[in-house]
Amino acid sequence: MFDANRMSEELRTLKVDVARLLSTAGEEVFESSKDRAEALSDQIRAALAELGETVEQEQEQLQSLIAERPIPSLASAFALGVVVGFMLRRH
Repeated sequence: MFDANRMSEELRTLKVDVARLLSTAGEEVFESSKDRAEALSDQIRAALAELGETVEQEQEQLQSLIAERPIPSLASAFALGVVVGFMLRRH
């Protein structure tokens, strides 16, 4: 027949098993997420390093261009400043 004590014990055992499974699954998800975050972090670091190198090269080219043609560079910067000033004034 129906044994309440046995049913209660089965429920307690089931509760412990479910808690253990959820804990294990949570740890696995955490480790997987941690690994993915580290991989993404490495990719971002590599992209930033490459971007830094590219910016450095472009900066060197820009400096040499400005040094070769100082008057046109100054005139271009002035014209750009005037255009930006007019645009900001309208808003």
